[in-house]
Amino acid sequence: MEFTIEKLIYGGDGLARLPADEKGRGKAVFVPFTLPGEKVEASIEEEKPGFARARARRIVQASPERIEAQCPYFQRCGGCHYQHTGYPQQLAIKAEILKENLRRLAKMELSSALQVHASPPWNYRNRTRLQVRAESNFTLGYFKPGSHELLAAEACPISSPLLNRAIETLWKLGRDGKIPSELREVELFANEDDTRLQVEFYSEAREDKRRRTQAAHELVEGLRTDLPEVLSACVFAQNPVRAKTPTLTSQRTRGEGGAPMQGHNVGADWILGPGEFLYRTKTGRLRVSAGSFFQVNRFLVDELVSIVTGGRSGGVALDLYAGVGLFTVALAASFGHIVAVESSHGSAKDLKYNSPRNVKTVRSTVDEYLAGKAEKVRAELVVVDPPRAGLGDRVARSLVKLGAPRLIYVSCDPATLARDLSMLTAGGYRVEQVHLVDLFPQTYHIETVVEFVR
Repeated sequence: MEFTIEKLIYGGDGLARLPADEKGRGKAVFVPFTLPGEKVEASIEEEKPGFARARARRIVQASPERIEAQCPYFQRCGGCHYQHTGYPQQLAIKAEILKENLRRLAKMELSSALQVHASPPWNYRNRTRLQVRAESNFTLGYFKPGSHELLAAEACPISSPLLNRAIETLWKLGRDGKIPSELREVELFANEDDTRLQVEFYSEAREDKRRRTQAAHELVEGLRTDLPEVLSACVFAQNPVRAKTPTLTSQRTRGEGGAPMQGHNVGADWILGPGEFLYRTKTGRLRVSAGSFFQVNRFLVDELVSIVTGGRSGGVALDLYAGVGLFTVALAASFGHIVAVESSHGSAKDLKYNSPRNVKTVRSTVDEYLAGKAEKVRAELVVVDPPRAGLGDRVARSLVKLGAPRLIYVSCDPATLARDLSMLTAGGYRVEQVHLVDLFPQTYHIETVVEFVR
């Protein structure tokens, strides 16, 4: 069946339609790895009452924006969605998707130009998470789209050079039979200049702790032979609960709605290093423990901090969903007093460690904090950086009641942003500026910073 792609939607798919009938326009059909205006021959693979999913079998008429993907695993790996078009077009697509979500869900047209902040499109990730199968034939890689079927991958062009060297070394060790059979996942995290590496291993708990730790020790020694940049390593007996973002490709989860991994505080056996990893930003060095959330784009960390905190000063600021304190530390330099709220045990300990003396850290969910102590805080600025689920009704209403004159919302999902934006504007806030910060080139994910005033 032939389809014409109308546009791309959040999630990366192209939108087409089945033929119209007496009931009205045709049912929506979602076709991945297509571009606006293309004609494709596709087969329906799943049909629901309100939509259908299809797979393109042939590009009948290609968009002039279509290019050859750089990665040999593209379309088979679940990590990337837009490698079939150039980076300027990716930014244009994301900008249109963001505007449409705000228009359709929040009934809002941007009154000022959308500020788009581009990233180097390749080798930008400071973190990656790989699946491991080592019982018989060794395999290391990522899950295929929408499945738990493992795709062997020997490189990742959106991950940093150091991460790719680590992947190469793990493959070498695996082929030499030096990867323990109980190992299931490996997470790699590189520092700001790609010169140091933290490694987390996730093993099945069927082996006793001594055997598991010994096997991990031997693996780390093998890694360090070819990769002396490995600074710290730990092993978990199982995969702790996570809560937020997409995988490859794992973006770390941020508390609120499911605790992320607990780092060196809970459940990890440290086999190398002191149990902490320092990441340098323009505003200072931050401890980021195993399991703590941290922004994944090594090129845009400082720019994101500047967008959120730059040029702002005053007496009291409130940083909600504070993580390890990326925004907190920057705000502390220009505000007299900061209250930083974080629910995750591991991230909250890092937050306390990283915070200057004029910061009060609170381990609590944002909902509970706003329902209790927040009314005593006369905040001039509130920064919120919630998980994918957004603020939700109760938190949005509490923020309206709190009434800070300026609110900065960092969002990783345009749909939940639009929902929350409607509640905040109904409560008296006005959107002053919207920034699209492209932390995730080659993927459909959109990071947005919205500045509200009242």
